[in-house]
Amino acid sequence: MTNPLFLSLSSGVFIAGSAAYLGTLMLSTKMALVAGPLGQLALPGTALALLYGFSLSLGAFPFVVAGVVLIWLLEIRTKLQMEALTAIVFATGVAGAFLFLPIDKAEAALVGDIGRVALHDTIVSVILSSGVFFVIRRCYPEIMLISIHEDLARAEGINVKLYNLIYLSTIAIIVSLGVYLVGGLMTAALVAVPAAAAKNVSKTLLQYGLTAVSFGIVSAVIGILLATYLSLPAGPLVILTSGVIFAVTALMTKI
Repeated sequence: MTNPLFLSLSSGVFIAGSAAYLGTLMLSTKMALVAGPLGQLALPGTALALLYGFSLSLGAFPFVVAGVVLIWLLEIRTKLQMEALTAIVFATGVAGAFLFLPIDKAEAALVGDIGRVALHDTIVSVILSSGVFFVIRRCYPEIMLISIHEDLARAEGINVKLYNLIYLSTIAIIVSLGVYLVGGLMTAALVAVPAAAAKNVSKTLLQYGLTAVSFGIVSAVIGILLATYLSLPAGPLVILTSGVIFAVTALMTKI
């Protein structure tokens, strides 16, 4: 039988590392806070997962993807900013979630339940997290250019609609996986805090990416180990560890 702690650590390391790398792009494109509303948009799916006893990420994924596609279509149709559309879509999803979210099981949906991850969930988490990492690495320059100057990106022959869809899809995957680790309330922190900490101490783009991934992984490992030995939820401890790392790097910038 596979050790539950090993499964939790394996899932947590890959999810947190990929989320942190994605966070470097989201922070640069001023999209870091979008992960929060999308995480809360996953609540209807996690509520169904808790009601019927299947994977939290499996429950969250269709709702987050549906929200991402809707945001993408509305952005094309209305020309509103992605952040505004995300807020509109997420509010509707959260309202629906609280109609049938079981109160006695709300903790798992809100702050995560990585300690109960199964082997097949770990395998899926590793594969999807790795996929997100390599897709973002490949698309990083194009997405960055689109965020800086969309017309210039079009002039360079970049398919703006396609890259926006890819970008939103990677966010959706990480948010869905992040529900297991930190729940629906703290996905923005999972993405943003390690990236922000890395930005405090990095001088090059390569250093920025590597440091963010390292901070994300360290936060996940420490948070999960503390949760195991203190019998506390892992999600808040992972985010608190990230917060401590950020505070240390912020102090270092003043020295």
